[in-house]
Formats: sequence, structure tokens, C-alpha cells
Amino acid sequence: MKQINEEQLHAYVDGLLDDGQRLDVEAWLAGHPDDAARVRDWQAQNQAFHAAFDPVLNEPMPLELLRASRRQTAPARRLWRVAASVAVLAVTGLAGYGIGLRSAPTELIARMPRDAALAHVVFTPEQRHPVEVDAAHADHLVTWLSKRLGSPLKAPDFSAQGFELLGGRLLSGGGGPVAQFMYQSADQRRVTLYVRREAGSKGRDNTDTSFRHAHENGIEVFYWIDQDMGYALSGGIARAEMQLLADAAYRQIGR
Repeated sequence: MKQINEEQLHAYVDGLLDDGQRLDVEAWLAGHPDDAARVRDWQAQNQAFHAAFDPVLNEPMPLELLRASRRQTAPARRLWRVAASVAVLAVTGLAGYGIGLRSAPTELIARMPRDAALAHVVFTPEQRHPVEVDAAHADHLVTWLSKRLGSPLKAPDFSAQGFELLGGRLLSGGGGPVAQFMYQSADQRRVTLYVRREAGSKGRDNTDTSFRHAHENGIEVFYWIDQDMGYALSGGIARAEMQLLADAAYRQIGR
């Protein structure tokens, strides 16, 4: 049997192989269940990306960009490069790759439900590595994430609502580091709590801690600001059940 490397597995998932190469990979996967499981995870991630980003990518192009494309001048080409960069930043916004770009605090708050939902759909399909630090090391996880965000954090207990902590990970957002805690129910449903410091907020003067709700591409998000911290609970489950989980998180986290 022909040896298959990881690059070829990724090319298979992305549909970049010819028929002969594809058959070689499928023969390999039939005899290597671990690689087959990785491929299924990657395919699930691709589906999640499409579900989250296709509506943005399919939006009509701004009229100015269409006019620029027809002119094909050097300035127009530069404009296209800028536009492409902006599109990439929009698609990868949850990873915070906008070097040197900073949004106003109100814009960060407004973007929070979308950022939280994107992080949710990217990481919850993972079966082998859904978190960086698992629940067996919960104390270490909370201490580590608290240090990185510069504020004491708490992983809410959702056992009364039927969800157990799987663990968590550190993300990068437009305003700095972000913590994500992931929970799972007995029937394999998952919810995530997205936590970040709201840069430029008024700290103790910020008393607007009321719930807000958003629906992002099939994901229910309940989010709120408490002092200088922002929280968003995301899940692809019924809104009423998400409300119960959000209420529990709010009671336990409230400072």
C-alpha cells in the first residue's frame, strides 16, 4: 500500500487530488482508522466554516470595488489587495490576525456574539482535540486563562443543567486574548463560554450587565458585560435551554 502523508490527507479533505491520488488515500484510510478519524474531524470543520462564512462571502461586492476592477489601474489593483486582506480578516476574525488593527470598544462589544459563535462552530465539531486543557486539570486551566486575560476567571458549573465541563482553550481576538470553556451533555451536545476583557471599558463604572441575545447562523448566543469583562454563551440548541444555562453562568460569574 502506498504511504500517505498528512499533506496528502489535507489535500484529500480539500478536494485537491486527482482520481488516482484520491483512490490511494481512500485505500490508506480504510486500513488506518486513526487517520480516518482525523479526516472526518477536518471534514466536519470545513462544513462548520462554510456554514459560518458562506453568507458573508456571498454578499454583493461593493459598487466601488466593481468599478475599480474594471479600470484595472495600479491604484485599483492595490484596492483589490486591500479588499482581499479585509475579507481574510473578516473570515478569520475569531483568530485575531488583524495586525495593528484595533476596533473601538463599542464595536468590539457589538461583534462579540458573532466572534463567540464563530469560535463555537470552529471548535465544537472536534472529537479528538476539542480543548487544549481538559477538565481533569480544571484548576490549572482556570489559573492559566486567568493569568493570560489578566483577570480572575471562573468556569461555571452546569451539572444541574446536564452539561459537564470538557475543558478549555486560549484564543486570540481583535481586542486581545480570549478564553473559551467548553461543556458537553450526555447526548453529546456542546456549548461554549467565550470570555474576554473589554479593552477601553470603564471598569467598575460599567454597570450595564443585562443579558443580550443574538442568533448567529443557527447558533444561539446570550452575552453580557460585567465591569471590564465580556461573556458570551453559545450553543446550537433551543433558546429556552440556552437561557437556563446563561442564567446559571450569570449567577455564578457575577462580580
